[in-house]
Amino acid sequence: MAATLLRAARIRAGYKQEQVISDLLRLALTRNVPVMSATSLKTKLSRWENGHEQVSAPYQALFRELYGRENEELGFPAEEVDESTEQLRERIAVARTVDAGTVELFRQQLEQARAVDRKFGGVTTLDQLRAQIAKVQELLDFSTTNGQRQPLARVLTEVSALAGWESIDRNAHGQAWQHHETAKAAAREAGDGHLLAHAMAQQAFILIDLDETALAVEQFAAARDAAVDTSALLRAWLAAAHGEGLAAAGRRDDALRAFDDAATLLPSDPAEPHLSFLFLAGTHLDRWRGNALSLLGESEAIDQLTRTLPLLPPDFNRARAGMLVDLAYAHAVAGDRDGALNYARQAKRLASQIKSDRQLRRLGRLVLPHK
Repeated sequence: MAATLLRAARIRAGYKQEQVISDLLRLALTRNVPVMSATSLKTKLSRWENGHEQVSAPYQALFRELYGRENEELGFPAEEVDESTEQLRERIAVARTVDAGTVELFRQQLEQARAVDRKFGGVTTLDQLRAQIAKVQELLDFSTTNGQRQPLARVLTEVSALAGWESIDRNAHGQAWQHHETAKAAAREAGDGHLLAHAMAQQAFILIDLDETALAVEQFAAARDAAVDTSALLRAWLAAAHGEGLAAAGRRDDALRAFDDAATLLPSDPAEPHLSFLFLAGTHLDRWRGNALSLLGESEAIDQLTRTLPLLPPDFNRARAGMLVDLAYAHAVAGDRDGALNYARQAKRLASQIKSDRQLRRLGRLVLPHK
């Protein structure tokens, strides 16, 4: 069973064995994990994929990070959980030691993961985020009412939402959905309406990727309804997210109205420390509107995206890859085959570097105009 799932994960990701070996060696180097040589790995990979040998724990971690999947999805055994009374006492005791400094440490790790994610994609952080989710969830599960329950729950919401977004980018939609369910439950535990509305809306992007655009539009609308008493920045972000959903559903006028709402709601100074993960200032709302215009097949998408692309901050590589894909689609709709090919090649190169399976999937659906 393990061999079948491990091999299936490689095929689903579109990787050849040589690429997997190269990526495993690169990941091992960055994680300071001792591994065998490329020649030995070639033999081992075949044996692992054919079920002739079990994958050891260090390589399981590398495979999880490479494919953006969890143990069960790769056919690896689930981690054992000790349910003894003594361990329960120990866990409660450990949770009792959590203080504001501990929560701040988790938050610093989260902010670092966000910065790495924007620049290098989820391949370098997703497995680490899953480990952090497990740790924070455990502390929350065994925390008493006098502990740091609400601060821990807020951190869990944000970490789970980030892991969910990275899972969307890796086309791991089932995993992404569960991460967002965790995020929503933790937001309710924290009593934080901002984080709950954000997690609801972000989860709707999974529905778009599954071509369930009507359901996505409903969920975006529900998130906006839930956020009526929240900050202007969040309501602007939710309006733009709703606009993308409406564009994906082909509802042109409603989509453009939603983006007009976002522009109206956006505060002149959109910096809010508790919403540091939302980016709408500068070029960000403009590029998002350009994405919607591309989805709608509007001719002005080319000008909007071409004007905005050079202004995008250099560390937003996933966003850049998405804009390049949008431009490829916009030029294809306009009948410009050469322009579409040019942007498609740039997008493929960048998306491959950051392992954005979502953008590579979009490129795979691109229909070029005839010569």
